[in-house]
Amino acid sequence: MSRTDTSTAALDGASLATALRAGIYRLFARTDHLNRINVFPVPDGDTGTNMAMTMSAVLARLDAQRTAHAGELLVRVADAAIDGARGNSGAILAQFLHGVADRAGPHATLGAAEFAAATDSGARYARDAVTEPREGTLLSVLTALAAELQRVVTRGTPGIGRSLREALPALRTALASTTDTLDVLRAANVVDAGAAGFVEIVEGMSSYLESGEIGATVTPPHDAVEAMSVGGAEGAHRYCTECVVNGEGVDQRHLREELAALGSSLVIAGTRRKARIHIHTNEPAQVFDVAARFGALSAQKADDMHRQAHAVHGTGARRVAIVCDSAADIAEELLERLDVHVVPMRVHFGARSFLDKVSLSPQEFCHELATSGVHPQTSQPPPGDFRRMYEFLASHYAHIVAISVSARVSGTHAAASGAAARVAGGKVTVVDSLNVSLGQGLLAMYAAECALAGYDGPRVVAAVEAMRAKTRTYGLLARLDYAVRGGRVTPLVQKLSRALRCSPVLTNLPDGQVKPRGALFGRADLTPRFARFVARRLRRGVAWRIAVGHADAEQEGQRLLDALRSCVPQIESAHLTPLGTALSVHGGPGMLVVGVQEYVAPTSGRT
Repeated sequence: MSRTDTSTAALDGASLATALRAGIYRLFARTDHLNRINVFPVPDGDTGTNMAMTMSAVLARLDAQRTAHAGELLVRVADAAIDGARGNSGAILAQFLHGVADRAGPHATLGAAEFAAATDSGARYARDAVTEPREGTLLSVLTALAAELQRVVTRGTPGIGRSLREALPALRTALASTTDTLDVLRAANVVDAGAAGFVEIVEGMSSYLESGEIGATVTPPHDAVEAMSVGGAEGAHRYCTECVVNGEGVDQRHLREELAALGSSLVIAGTRRKARIHIHTNEPAQVFDVAARFGALSAQKADDMHRQAHAVHGTGARRVAIVCDSAADIAEELLERLDVHVVPMRVHFGARSFLDKVSLSPQEFCHELATSGVHPQTSQPPPGDFRRMYEFLASHYAHIVAISVSARVSGTHAAASGAAARVAGGKVTVVDSLNVSLGQGLLAMYAAECALAGYDGPRVVAAVEAMRAKTRTYGLLARLDYAVRGGRVTPLVQKLSRALRCSPVLTNLPDGQVKPRGALFGRADLTPRFARFVARRLRRGVAWRIAVGHADAEQEGQRLLDALRSCVPQIESAHLTPLGTALSVHGGPGMLVVGVQEYVAPTSGRT
């Protein structure tokens, strides 16, 4: 861009938009640095990412909706920031922009005085949005900028550009002082990452307004529509939880009062029409239940901060991260031990939506299934959920291998693959498990063991692909009521099953379809007969890894596992786990499923 004199002029919407772009590009360029110095409120290595995600949404709005009216532009920017806000820092930044827009909205052009007043409004809005404000953070830097701009204006300094230039030394001093204000920053000898990110934006804007040069155009590190925040380190609360409440007259004060007892790091940003909630909690379902009383929910997410802490701090010699969707059924203790990352599917009971296995446990799902008058619908995670996970892991691992539910039964594989294609560097490979439920889970476990053994990405992929033909899932449909409700089975087939007194057995086919392949006749002793049905199909002379899943029927699941142990001669390992939605939505409470894998342990060492 050619040089223009904007340092002393009042800014219209077009000039202000260009200045914001310059600041956003500078933030993008410093994202990795901000992630590296992020230690507060939790050392999760994502503050730069979250701020970049938030401002990516702003950048997209600047490009899509142009206006010469400065106040109108800021209203649009604030709205985009509320929609795109990610993480603690992103929510605070969004609320700051909302305060700026509320004060500046009527002004077609902004001079130094109007800009200083709007910045003061933004700083106050941001502080009010935080339940427990802390000094030495982004809040302190926002307050310092507002105070210094007011002092500069009293000296008669013309124009936003000159005002920012004169305010920058005080802003940098405020940033440097964060190191000594918070013990955790002093111990790490870093400044607050959120505060540093804001200073980068101001530096970029000031540079443009002084020189007329926008600087290098930096590609957004994340897509503005799909970008979602990631969580933090291990601590008292496990899930970094966010959602947007949409309605008329959202009462933020009462919303804050009801949410405050459910966690920490609570930030509520937005307006009475739209409010974004950010909170660290152990009970995402309770957060969503409370929020739903204030309006319609959207953009629900709950990221496992404990799992992410392992990614940030516990990679060791491991070069490959393993991801699966929640259609895979894996015992919780194995997910923890093998460090498998899960992207939750969505479960819908009418107008109520849940995050599979996060805001709705398998047991709760079975209860809803049995008592709700509405048959549930399951849906794949949006591509942005996958991309959010991939981008986070890509900053800590050389390669990511995602094990998806069979493409023949769900669009999840396509969503995962589409997201993988948009991650820079080609670091993500999505493998179609050609399986579902426990079989998919066994393949994800095997991939994780290969990664722990030191395999690189291509070798993990090859090992999993070789193991697919040796991994199968069997599901006993003792009743067809739920499959009929979901439209998977016709009423006629149900009548025939009752007449013949038979229970179909589902299994995955080599091409990834899941269909009935066999049946048990009669209603007596189904569990031990199901164990023998499976055992007859297992090759002798090899070791088998076995997983048993139950739909809220733990005692019967244990009985099935014991029966398999007695009739399968060689078992490498066996475990019991609650059954997720992928198959229990069709079999209903009481369904039993077996996953089997002809097991060959990964060889250790790198290649």
